[in-house]
Amino acid sequence: MEDRRNILFDEKPFTCKLVKDKKAQVFYRGKPVGTITGKDYNKLVRVIALDNIYELQLFLAKVTGQFKHGNEQDGRPTN
Repeated sequence: MEDRRNILFDEKPFTCKLVKDKKAQVFYRGKPVGTITGKDYNKLVRVIALDNIYELQLFLAKVTGQFKHGNEQDGRPTN
């Protein structure tokens, strides 16, 4: 399973807004994180049509790069 901590399912941090010219704005916890166009926009429309909240959250997380895999470090030295 991609979301071991159930953040995408429980909190639903991603939202999107379809705008003109086949573009969509993506928000993470209310803050804009990117714009989807082209092939990704077409995929987004198909995922929305599925009417599955988890699949939509997972797609938005992956397409924006805001998806944590669990192996990221905080950048501090490990002394």
